[in-house]
Amino acid sequence: MNNKEIIDIAIPKGYLFEECISMFKDAGYDIKGLDPDMRKLFYTSEADGIRFVITRPMDIPVYVERGACDMGFAGKDVLEEIGSDVMELIDTKKGKCRLIAATLEDNIASIKDKYRHFGMVTIATKYKNIAKRYFDSKGMQVEIIKLYGSVELAPMLKIADEIVDITATGRSLSENNLEEVEELLVSTTRLIANKVSYRLKYDMIEDLMKRIGKTL
Repeated sequence: MNNKEIIDIAIPKGYLFEECISMFKDAGYDIKGLDPDMRKLFYTSEADGIRFVITRPMDIPVYVERGACDMGFAGKDVLEEIGSDVMELIDTKKGKCRLIAATLEDNIASIKDKYRHFGMVTIATKYKNIAKRYFDSKGMQVEIIKLYGSVELAPMLKIADEIVDITATGRSLSENNLEEVEELLVSTTRLIANKVSYRLKYDMIEDLMKRIGKTL
């Protein structure tokens, strides 16, 4: 099989891996070599003409935009944060979560007062770009601290008034005495494509879209 018959699809590691793979299984693709515990970064389904690329969720829009992968699965939160120039083909409705602002329960009255009077708010987050755009749109004065680990620590250590982070169940918030202040974004997993690949491999991509779409 030559390269022209192969389509490269990026699959996210982590909790979205199995959800993405189940879509391909339900659509009748050969994914028997794909396993959540696999160490390999590539898996090729010769019968289907697909090479799966297993990578970090944050990297997928970059790989797709730059043409390293023809397609991929990425959360709307990641797409909004990175701002990649890709095509969103399908909203799978899977992996639903919310990007919210939260603070310590004892701080909620103080934070809401700052909101009302447009006071300066310090925010810790992994989603610096989304947070800045959101609060700029509200005319709020914010200082944003970029963190990469457990952002829930920031209010406890008093380096931030509140956090902006992803939540699915709210469990982490309650366990850390945090209370939601407001919702910034609802995120679900999207099937995305490189714009050039969509033109050059139109038939393959359209066929895959139809087959995946029927599983949703």
